[in-house]
Amino acid sequence: MKTRYFIIGSALCMGFGLTSCDNDEFLDVDHYDIIASDAMYETDANAKKGLNGVYDMVFPNDDYDGDWGFKPNLFTGCHPTIDTQATGWDKNWNVQAWNSGSSELLSGWKHVYAGICRANDYLAGLDAAEGLTPAVKTNLDGQGRALRAFFYHWLATSFGRVPMLATGENYSNTPQKARAESYAEMWDFIIADLKVAVDELDWKPMDGQYGRCTKGMALAYLGDAYMWKAYRLTDGANGITAVGEAPTTAQECYTLAADCFKKILDSGTYKLNESFTTLWDPASAWGPETIWCEQLDEGNNWGKWDNLTSKLMLKWYTACPENGGWGSLYLSWEWYSCYEKGDKRRAGSCYTGAVPQIDPENPAYDPQYADWIEPAIYGVNPYLQEVLGKGQSGTTTKQFHFNNGEWAPAIWSSKMWRTASANYKGWADGHWSPTPIYWKRLPNVMLDYAECCFRLGNEAEGWNQINKLRERAFGKYEAGNEQALTDKYLPYYNWFADWVGRAEGENQDGGPFYKNRTEYPIPFGSNDELRPDAKTYYTQYASQKGFKSEVWKVAVNTERRKEFNCEWCLRPDLQKSNFMADHVATNYPKRSVEDLKDVPWTNRDYEYNDLKMDMPIPEDEILKNPLCDQNPAYVGNN
Repeated sequence: MKTRYFIIGSALCMGFGLTSCDNDEFLDVDHYDIIASDAMYETDANAKKGLNGVYDMVFPNDDYDGDWGFKPNLFTGCHPTIDTQATGWDKNWNVQAWNSGSSELLSGWKHVYAGICRANDYLAGLDAAEGLTPAVKTNLDGQGRALRAFFYHWLATSFGRVPMLATGENYSNTPQKARAESYAEMWDFIIADLKVAVDELDWKPMDGQYGRCTKGMALAYLGDAYMWKAYRLTDGANGITAVGEAPTTAQECYTLAADCFKKILDSGTYKLNESFTTLWDPASAWGPETIWCEQLDEGNNWGKWDNLTSKLMLKWYTACPENGGWGSLYLSWEWYSCYEKGDKRRAGSCYTGAVPQIDPENPAYDPQYADWIEPAIYGVNPYLQEVLGKGQSGTTTKQFHFNNGEWAPAIWSSKMWRTASANYKGWADGHWSPTPIYWKRLPNVMLDYAECCFRLGNEAEGWNQINKLRERAFGKYEAGNEQALTDKYLPYYNWFADWVGRAEGENQDGGPFYKNRTEYPIPFGSNDELRPDAKTYYTQYASQKGFKSEVWKVAVNTERRKEFNCEWCLRPDLQKSNFMADHVATNYPKRSVEDLKDVPWTNRDYEYNDLKMDMPIPEDEILKNPLCDQNPAYVGNN
């Protein structure tokens, strides 16, 4: 007898468009004894397993979006800031040329609504269940609500108002539903879930299983939700307001948000990793500052071409094309030049091409650094000891813009192209990319808390949070811990060298290579003597750059740019802070550049429209759900 548990209502018939059949061949299948759905709740163990059907949608899923965690998250969460860039058909995401037919939007929409529908069915069954241990039932309810809120958070921060399916509703029994009438109504729905989750969850994950929702995760998203509601009640209202909900003012929202973040900071549950440069290493999986993370790691389970999920694809998307990658992700020179001398976050975030125009004696192209060039990231991936462009003469990495059919900055992210080569043993052998996709880290909470403090008049604490984060950025916490950090993080890279089989003394690119290194690729140690006080520095920086925003807002959001590049919170954070327009206008002024080979800067030739930060509702949803209307910026212009 074959037995199958139909997890979460047989996956809800997939719920996104029913298909009729003209014959009965589809009935010719192996016989299964179908266990009633309430069997999922007969025991604590079954109920825990049943929730896995919801957790499954946190990860890439080939039925909906095999690239979840990279696409659409990169496109909606990073590319509109222009700090990350793309070529080919992806370039529209840098020029506000996305539309309701963009496939990435539809795949993301379907992916998260599948997760929401599964959560709704699970929560309905859990509520009716009898016989479960009360503490287990309570915790599972909190996890289910936190997961539903997580999915809605991505929808709400990407599309604005969306249809809000409640417990028991899915696209099978509720195929048509209008969007929330107001932003406030939508955020109140999300806030209600998170408030319950905060009360029902513990600081430590159930059964010690990292990856499950916790009180810290729920608090981080609850504070974030309060900030988004404050933004929608004021700067981001876009003509749609609501009255009668609690809280009803932005100040009330920021006060409640600050309380959430302070509880996290005071809990002692999290602390900053000593070194920013190690955060994307295999040894950092669920490190001390991780609050909510999508860990793409299956031990030594190599990815295969018939399972194209992000654990395999990330290196191809983010690697330098001349080293075997596809070049879907580039970082701008404007972003590169925003760092201060001594800030290790730049070295821990990217590699540049070997650009001859970067002259240590000429600060024009790198004004913050002048005579301080980082050899570790200049023309080489130091983690994998791979020369960018394979060291060939005339390589297209040796110019400001890599010409891959279209111009793109010759800078690549090390956050995802770090632990698996796109060059050696890349196509024929196993693919292992143990990569964390961080949704919430402690720095997210620190900077959100800092923003709330500034908005509530507690300026001293706002600057205090920024300075704490900058201490880590300049390596202060590495001092005295160099050997312990080396012992923890270096072994992977020496193992990698053995695996690819490169000889000691010289690598296959012709550059130096040391098979048994004794020092971490970005050497540990403190640059703290170079760190200026945050308030002093950003007061001068904001004036020199000509920002229109308050100094604190420039500081908080510039720190976000330095900390969260290629993390999917960047655009949402800049938007909820009402900083996007000032950021684009000041950091990316419109230019007329005839020859990009000779200058590093981005050629922005479009007028920024803040309304377009609410992405268009996918046209597929508009057609199938006539109760759902379109966002104003895309009506008649899709």
